[in-house]
Amino acid sequence: MTKAWANLAAILAIWLIGGACQRSTTPKSGKDPGREASKLPPRAVKTVKPNPQKLVRTTVALGALHAHDRATLSAKVAGRVKEILVDVGSQVKAGDLLAQIDPRDYELKVQQAEAALAQARVRVGLAVAGQDDQIETEKISSVQEAKAVLDEAKANYDRIAKLQAERIISQAEVETAASTYGVALNRYQNTINEARERQAVVVQRRAELMIARQQLADSAVRASFDGAIQDRRANLGEYLTVGAPVVTLVGMNPLRLRTEVAERDVPKIRLGQEFHFFVEGDTNAYRGTISRISPAINEENRMLIVEADIPNPGWLHPGSFVRSEILIPESAPALTVPLPAILSFAGIEKVFIVRDGKALERQVSVGDRSKNWVEILSGITAEDRVILNPGNLRTGQPLSLDSAN
Repeated sequence: MTKAWANLAAILAIWLIGGACQRSTTPKSGKDPGREASKLPPRAVKTVKPNPQKLVRTTVALGALHAHDRATLSAKVAGRVKEILVDVGSQVKAGDLLAQIDPRDYELKVQQAEAALAQARVRVGLAVAGQDDQIETEKISSVQEAKAVLDEAKANYDRIAKLQAERIISQAEVETAASTYGVALNRYQNTINEARERQAVVVQRRAELMIARQQLADSAVRASFDGAIQDRRANLGEYLTVGAPVVTLVGMNPLRLRTEVAERDVPKIRLGQEFHFFVEGDTNAYRGTISRISPAINEENRMLIVEADIPNPGWLHPGSFVRSEILIPESAPALTVPLPAILSFAGIEKVFIVRDGKALERQVSVGDRSKNWVEILSGITAEDRVILNPGNLRTGQPLSLDSAN
């Protein structure tokens, strides 16, 4: 215990001696640094006035490239895959044949529908083949026959009724003629209705033929727009049901850039604004203009979706991560000084200005910067003259001025 107290006393003594030595070696001149600097010889410096200039601000938004159009092309008719002409990455044009379902069954349906239509056309007195299915009902042979019988019965009835008025024939003969005329009239009406029904059958058969031909055409799966095959979903020989996916087609040019803007920056966003964007893994910088803005902010992440159509030079891909810098022109000019006028130390930015022929240090707040200039937010005014390359200049040091502008 005695030894421990001895060690503690020794440490305390060393600390007191060191402190005394430090205090004894600290200068107590009490001299003003500015006054000391004023005794230095004048230093030749170049000065400039801060330059007001309109800056273009940027707001950063993250997003991705998307295919402008994307569609999963499916089988419109059932059948076995007879041929597939594309694979992943294939470039296609609108209307190109992508896959073929065995068309034989649908070719037979077309022939069957054509035969049924021909039969229906003949029954109404039309030629076997032809595109015009319209015919006047009165020109159908069965209608003409019924009309002739009706006319004859009417004429016979009129003649007998006239003779009966002259009391030449009996009432029974008149009634027989009237009955015959009524039967002929009903038969004529029935014949008209049958003829119209046959005409409707012709229209129905024509529609069935069109459906059969459409099914035959749908057995060929074709590209609906220019693009590339993203995914092949069917295989040769596979039996597909109606609606079964065959390939996924994506439009590659232009691409759709979709990005999200923070809510605080939404008031600055306008249609037609330019922006630069950078794709992950690509050193190139690309340009675009905003073409679409969502009308509402997403309530979950407080972001606004904006879109642009981007021409594809050939190597951009849907799904790529994108960092966008939207350009926002400022209405009021900003104060800037050349980059060599700024001194930085421990995170503090400062400049030297000229005041009464001497150097005066000023701490400043800076904003945007380029390779040539730095924006000054506070600390100096547009009337101050800023010293270039101040180096180890001291406040109060006399100056020999050489204006750069």
